[in-house]
This record gives sequence, structure tokens and C-alpha cells, in this order.
Amino acid sequence: MQWSLPINIKPPSQLVNYPSKLLFVGSCFSEHIGAGLSDLKFDVLQNPHGILFSPDAITQAFNDYCSARVYGQQDLFELDGIWYSWNHHSRFSDPNPAVVLQRINNSIQQAHQFIKQANFLIVTLGSSFSYRLTDSAKLASKQVNDPVANCHRAPANWFCKELMPIDHLVKSFSFAIQQIKKLNPSLSIFFTISPVRHIRDGVQDNNRSKARLFETIQQLEELDTSLYYFPAYELVVDILRDYRFYDVDLVHPNYAATTFVIDHFMKTCLSPKAQDLAEQIKKIQLAYRHRPQHANSPSHHQFLTQFSEKADTLQKNYPFLDFSDELKHFKC
Repeated sequence: MQWSLPINIKPPSQLVNYPSKLLFVGSCFSEHIGAGLSDLKFDVLQNPHGILFSPDAITQAFNDYCSARVYGQQDLFELDGIWYSWNHHSRFSDPNPAVVLQRINNSIQQAHQFIKQANFLIVTLGSSFSYRLTDSAKLASKQVNDPVANCHRAPANWFCKELMPIDHLVKSFSFAIQQIKKLNPSLSIFFTISPVRHIRDGVQDNNRSKARLFETIQQLEELDTSLYYFPAYELVVDILRDYRFYDVDLVHPNYAATTFVIDHFMKTCLSPKAQDLAEQIKKIQLAYRHRPQHANSPSHHQFLTQFSEKADTLQKNYPFLDFSDELKHFKC
């Protein structure tokens, strides 16, 4: 008996290979995919502005990376003794504004250099809703109706929520893509939609929000046929289709679901040679994380020697791989 519908994922025209450089930008789900590929020794940079859900926040981040923008204290605001940027995740916050600016500007410079050399940009969209400042905020760092990437637990009356029109989304992403392609014409751009449900918006509004993201990507693909869509959302929502693949909050996909998506990404988007090398690296990583019951036993020493030789051979054959931590562990 067939328990799920088959899904035939069209591969991208440009396959990921070693030593590809991949930039991940967007929702928390993009970090799961990015972390999975980072574990397999791909050169990955994740969310230089922190986790971003709103398309306006993502396109603002792209503008910052392309222009190598330098933030000053006038771009920050202070709330309850902590300094923040409206364009960044709260992980950049600090009681000292100089520390915030150093974190932000260092991250933008890293992203600017990385995107010029990157082979792939993977963008994961989370929601079509935008949170915009009201006149209650009264802050010099932003104007009324300016979008924010993160509300930083500021008072609710500082914001109004808007479901962004599709034409606005298409226009803003089209402009951002043009700027990115000027900086790196050979960059391949993948889009995905996060299967994380923004249940605070309500089930109906969450679905409306996701629908606008689907239509936006469809129109972008019609404008630029080099863009590629990977169906992460469909893999979780349409193929797995079960709450047992979600965390206890019933909103975030769990480890099994994210692994399922990563496996399909690798089968679809990686070259056969890269898939083979990734499998070899995965075995070494599993051995590296293994914690023996009897660390001093002859069998465990043989185990360490075996994987030390495998890691050493791979590093010699592929000099761009770094197994220094693993080799140190295996040889201790």
C-alpha cells in the first residue's frame, strides 16, 4: 500500500559541488539546512543579519550586503538599557552600542566578501507579513511605516502588521536580485518556503501569507528563469503530513522532518560526486560524535585508528576539507 504521494523534484540547472560556497538567508528553517551542509564540510555562511522572516527584512539585508553598508549609532535604538538594530536579529543586541555596531559591521563586511565569491544563495521565506513602526515608537533611527526585521519585544503599539501585496514582494526581490547579480553574475539563487507555521497569525492568515510567497516566487521565476525553487514546504506539509513530524509546539518541524528535507535537498541539488563525498564525510562525523562505553578498550582504539586514517586520506585527497578537530579527537 502506498502511504504518501510521490514527489518528483526537478533538479537545478547548476548542482552544488565541493568546494561550493553557500550563503543561507531567511527563516530559522534555513539554518537547519545550512547547519546540515556545514556539518558535511561545505563552506557555509548563515544569516549574517540573524534569522529573518519578512521579505522586507531579507531584501534590506541584501541591500546592506551588496553596498557593504556601515551602520552608525544613529541606526540603533535603546530599549530598557539595551541597544538594538531594527534591521537585525536580537543576537546583535548589547548594553554597549559600540559592541552592537562592531558585531553588525563585521558581519556585513563578511557577508559582502562572501557573496562576491559564493556559488549559491539559498533564500528561505517565512511570512508575507511585515511589521511596521507607528508614530507611537517616536524613534530617530526609523521613520513611521518603516518595516522592522525584529520587534525586540518592544511595546505592541509601536507596530502595525501588514500583509504585503504580491506586486510589492516581486518588485523588491527583483531589485535585490539585480543588485546581487551585479556583484556576482555567476551566483545561483535558490528559493524555499519555510514549513514553520506562523500560528500567531492564525491558521487562515498563515495560509494566506504562505500563498503570497508561492505566487511571488512563481512570478520571479517567470521574470528570471535561472532562479530555482526547492519544495521544502511541500516535503513537510504535503508528503509527511503528520503532527508527529513537528515539535511539541506543533509549529516547528522536528529533527526527523528537517533531516528528511536535507536528504532530499542533497539528492536533488548535489552532484553525484558531491553526494558520494558527503556520505564519506557523514560517516567520519558520526564516528567523531560517537561516545564509547569503554574508551580504553582495544576495540575502541582500533575504531579511532580506522577513522583517523579515513579522515587523513580524505583531507589529503581534498585539501579544501578541514578535519583538524576530527583528527585531533581520533589521535588522542
